[in-house]
Amino acid sequence: MEDKILLAHGSGGKLSHDLISKNFLPLFRNPLLDKLDDAAVFELNGRLAFTTDSYVVNPVFFPGGDIGKLAVCGTVNDLAMSGATPLYLSVALVIEEGFPLADLQRVMKSVQSAAEEAEVQVITGDTKVVNRGSADGLFINTAGIGVVPRGVDISGASARPGDRVVISGTIGEHGIAVMSQREGLRFSGSIESDCASLNKLVADMLATGGRIHCLRDPTRGGLAGTLNEFAAQSGAGIKITEEAIPVQDAVHAACELLGFDPLHVANEGKLVVIVDRDDAEKVLAKMRRNRLGKQSAIIGEVVAEHPGRVVMETCLGASRIVDMPVGELLPRIC
Repeated sequence: MEDKILLAHGSGGKLSHDLISKNFLPLFRNPLLDKLDDAAVFELNGRLAFTTDSYVVNPVFFPGGDIGKLAVCGTVNDLAMSGATPLYLSVALVIEEGFPLADLQRVMKSVQSAAEEAEVQVITGDTKVVNRGSADGLFINTAGIGVVPRGVDISGASARPGDRVVISGTIGEHGIAVMSQREGLRFSGSIESDCASLNKLVADMLATGGRIHCLRDPTRGGLAGTLNEFAAQSGAGIKITEEAIPVQDAVHAACELLGFDPLHVANEGKLVVIVDRDDAEKVLAKMRRNRLGKQSAIIGEVVAEHPGRVVMETCLGASRIVDMPVGELLPRIC
């Protein structure tokens, strides 16, 4: 199967990274792209950030959101993770013949609502319709541009030993919400996607003046994927504590039932920040005053040991390596 694309190539795990590093980066290599951050920051009458993404989530509607809200929030968040203030979006639609017009209108209303809440404008777009059976309902492609303030220099390569690792809240809701809707599963507790735009939370964090080194939203690949990206980009080790990581009881129970690791499950309204240890408490306190960061927690630190690896101290007191997910955990999650 090495000559064919698998669903696992879109998982955000090892196969995704291999696909990018072997097939895309050699063709387009340049200093902006080589950083492999969520948005490219460049000079053009000021510092700008530019990002693009595509959304193929199945089903289109899920508890807590839909593909339209997801497209706006995901793109806004990719810009925010570079420290940028998101300004403008493009939205391009690929619609399958026969897709209900009422559903399309519902999705576009979600796009409008999410854009207004994030205070961004959709300034360009495109629409294509393909034959029945050539797509799967509705796909959305977006691009976004934002302005990066002077003095802000955030990158996954900037983690340093001694830095603290902070998560903005509970993990795993988005992946479990989409999966449960797709498979018709019901759990004892209500699980909704955490889909949200994080740019205002990031603005609050930057306003503290704290030395923020890395930011990323742990989408495909989950928290484990994001921490491994930081470790690989920075060449440092990361140590986290299992009992410090916030997980909803319902999500924890669903993961146990289905055999998932919450660390690998996608999120769409959380961020991971690596911040200088002397500023960690100040940034954490500010995060907790924002409604999207009320359950923020310090979950670990950057260390000089085991460079490039993530290690977790378990609730039993043992240590285990936290690797990127291999294979497809939950396809079509965003």
